[in-house]
Amino acid sequence: MSASGEAVAEAALGLVGCRFRLHGRDPQTGLDCIGLVHAALTAVGCAPVPPSGYGLRNLAVATWLPAAAQSGLVAAHGPIRAGDILLIGLGYAQHHLVIALDAVSVVHAHAGLRRVVRQPREAAWQIEAAWRLAPSCES
Repeated sequence: MSASGEAVAEAALGLVGCRFRLHGRDPQTGLDCIGLVHAALTAVGCAPVPPSGYGLRNLAVATWLPAAAQSGLVAAHGPIRAGDILLIGLGYAQHHLVIALDAVSVVHAHAGLRRVVRQPREAAWQIEAAWRLAPSCES
């Protein structure tokens, strides 16, 4: 099945309100940031391969980055578009995935609020990597 970035963003919006759960992959029982990406990509017909073995804080994330390509994503360049998956740095050893709705707003699994939320992208967030659907997965 083909998908688009807009479809990924819509799928993410449909997950707003789900509970937060570390390593959560099921919207019914809870999602973390990787689970949110997994659920949104699955909803649009992709077959994501989520990494495992991570914690809320990780000194390095390089070991998990190949999961993006295995999940049908490619490096994103240029302006942020709907459906882009952004890896952001929140502070020392804190890395987080969010799904862009557009250039200024995102959906993400907020550990502090214990929910998947929609919010403006914060200026202090450092974007460390960005991916979008590979042409083979897009329509």
